Amino acid sequence: MAIYNYRARDQQGRVTAGAVEALTENEAAELLKDRGLFVLSLNKTSKRKRQGLNINIGRVKQKDIVIFSRQLSVMISATVPIVQSLRILAQQTSNPLFIEKISEMADDVDGGMKLSSSLGKHEKVFSRFYVAMVKSGETSGKLDEVLQYLADQMEKDYDLVSRIKGAMIYPVFIVVGMISVGFIMMVFVVPKMTAMLKETGSELPFLTRVLIFISDFMKDNWIFILIGLVVLIVLFKLWVKSKAGQIAWDSIKIKIPLFGTLFRKIYIIRFTRGLATLISGGVPIAKALGITAEVVDNKAYKQLVLDTVDQVEDGKSVAALFATSDLMPKMLSQMMIVGEKTGRLDTILEKLSDFYSREIDNLVAGLTSLIEPLILIIMGVGVGGMVAAIMLPMFKVAQGMA
Repeated sequence: MAIYNYRARDQQGRVTAGAVEALTENEAAELLKDRGLFVLSLNKTSKRKRQGLNINIGRVKQKDIVIFSRQLSVMISATVPIVQSLRILAQQTSNPLFIEKISEMADDVDGGMKLSSSLGKHEKVFSRFYVAMVKSGETSGKLDEVLQYLADQMEKDYDLVSRIKGAMIYPVFIVVGMISVGFIMMVFVVPKMTAMLKETGSELPFLTRVLIFISDFMKDNWIFILIGLVVLIVLFKLWVKSKAGQIAWDSIKIKIPLFGTLFRKIYIIRFTRGLATLISGGVPIAKALGITAEVVDNKAYKQLVLDTVDQVEDGKSVAALFATSDLMPKMLSQMMIVGEKTGRLDTILEKLSDFYSREIDNLVAGLTSLIEPLILIIMGVGVGGMVAAIMLPMFKVAQGMA
């Protein structure tokens, strides 16, 4: 497959430009002719070259997709044709990579492809969840409402992640600063201070000997320590990307003291919000669960949701498996059972999502309040221990001289 850039004249005599994907130049010309266009120029552009360009340009951010969804919703509700809407959005978007993706989608839709099918070709930009929702909007004739709803949900997800990151910036900054200052002290400052203690020849306290040993080791091997840290980080990232590593790390994350509860609530919100959105969009429950399993982004929760799909296909309750699992709160399964019985499962899930979102706000605030004094205590113990290890021998030497 190759991509051909074209300039053509439509049936109203207007000159348009764009790109079309085809095997040969003749096939590209035929595709444009089928669209009612008279080709003025047609130039081949290597698809591989374009993809290489994408790597250098960057990536499409969630914020870009939110703006795209909201603007496309407004245009469709104003009865602007989808192809024309996409071309307008391509001109208004500042992200070069996203401009190219939107232009390709405009060409696909102009060639008779459904918008959802065109979105599905760009799986690195639009998730299965997003594509499924757009497809449901096309089927129900409420594409503008679905796009607006998607923008709202994505904004909620973005706000959730932003709140958590914002709350963790200060503690992370303090920890990184404390480790950096401690490393510099042990490598460059402490050796000069302990050199005087060694010259006295007197017996040093155990705490001082430990400090000198650690300081000498770090001073003599600091390059290897830094290289080792970099290697460990790289190996950890490679391990996490592997299939076995992903399963193990996802299981570890939800069991980490203090932060395990936070991770659990994040995954539960992704599940409830995603499933509520799909059900309200008219997606069948079994298919909605399968898509939501991908949205959760945790192997343990994903497997639980996929097992639930099998239960639903066998005619059992959606919440039956959740009621017996330690991964889901009892309240969630009980509320889902109520939602199934009343036929308002999507509404119940939305309320659960809002509830757990407030729970995360409280949890993050509590963690921040707990972490700050904990860091200060650790810092005080470290600094106090270092001062004591250096000052005690000096006091002994001073007393001996007196």
